Amino acid sequence: MFEGLFQPMHLLILAGIALLVFGPKKLPELGKGLGEGLRGFKAAMNGDDKPAQVVPPTTAQTAPPVVVAPQETPKQV
Repeated sequence: MFEGLFQPMHLLILAGIALLVFGPKKLPELGKGLGEGLRGFKAAMNGDDKPAQVVPPTTAQTAPPVVVAPQETPKQV
């Protein structure tokens, strides 16, 4: 029933749909979240007492750069 599901062309179509739905900025975040979820699931299945270490993102990774326009000095009349 699912023997031809994971052919390269099908995977490319799925990746294209994901790119259209989520956009190029959100895909790395979704991949990271999926990886952390799978890592936690594996740890729970193996019976590890320690949870997987999650490193919070820095502000440089999440915040867009701030552009400040130069202020003009007032002209004397």
